[in-house]
Amino acid sequence: MTVMSERDPQVPIEPTPGVRDTTLWPGLEDPEHSRWYVDRFRTMAADGQDLQGESRLVDVLAPRGARLLDAGCGPGRHGGHLARLGHTVVGVDIDPALIRAAREDYPGATWLVGDLATLDLAALGEPEPFDGALVAGNVMDFVAEPHRGEVLSRLRAHLRAGGFLVVGCRVVRGFTPAHLDAATGAAGLRLEHRFATWDLRPWHTDADFCVSVLRA
Repeated sequence: MTVMSERDPQVPIEPTPGVRDTTLWPGLEDPEHSRWYVDRFRTMAADGQDLQGESRLVDVLAPRGARLLDAGCGPGRHGGHLARLGHTVVGVDIDPALIRAAREDYPGATWLVGDLATLDLAALGEPEPFDGALVAGNVMDFVAEPHRGEVLSRLRAHLRAGGFLVVGCRVVRGFTPAHLDAATGAAGLRLEHRFATWDLRPWHTDADFCVSVLRA
């Protein structure tokens, strides 16, 4: 896989080979979907909409100047905000088009193309472990079911001892809290908190969204 780093911006971004077995993200098959997704959030940001609830929560959990992983970062709105707050951020997404947009809009972070199910950031020049990681934007809904446990295990492998992982996802489609709970133990994680929204409203079984704070 060829990955363009901020230190070598002339190297082209290329897709990760073989990822279609692990992801359901439609942008890999339909570039127009990725363009629509990028434009959607750029328009929302220009309109002044609040797109930072997820990153505000991570900022509360993290120490000052933390090293943070934005897993499934999309066009970078969460990691970009965390970088502006003074954290060292590495964002990873499977879609090269979204990584291009993140680099254009949020140059203060490092953005890399990668598959979360096989993630090895040391091989991409980022060997240091992370204080915390964020999985937002319904990322887990787009992970093929047989690979969800692998994603959690690979994210855990990149955390320091005691580091946190925040997973937010709608629960009205394929992925549910039960799926997450079934995989946490084997991944070396434990559930610490669960909420129904990013602004920490109490979790209840009728909620259509779930935010889980896991600890390594």
